[in-house]
Amino acid sequence: MIVVPKAQAKRGPTAVAIPGGSAGLTRAGIAVCHQVTTLDRAKLTRYSGTLSQELLRSVEDGLRAALDLE
Repeated sequence: MIVVPKAQAKRGPTAVAIPGGSAGLTRAGIAVCHQVTTLDRAKLTRYSGTLSQELLRSVEDGLRAALDLE
């Protein structure tokens, strides 16, 4: 599974702010699109939630910037 890690500080166009309450998050965080990685699905123990279409588009924009696809 390909994942975008979460951090606490925003760093440029490849870091997308995710407000608390989104996708099951209890507090705000940052999707760090320039640190995409893979995880074994067996390591994922619980479902958190789903991003809104607006936030998902922002993460996609961050990934495009990180991968120089613009």
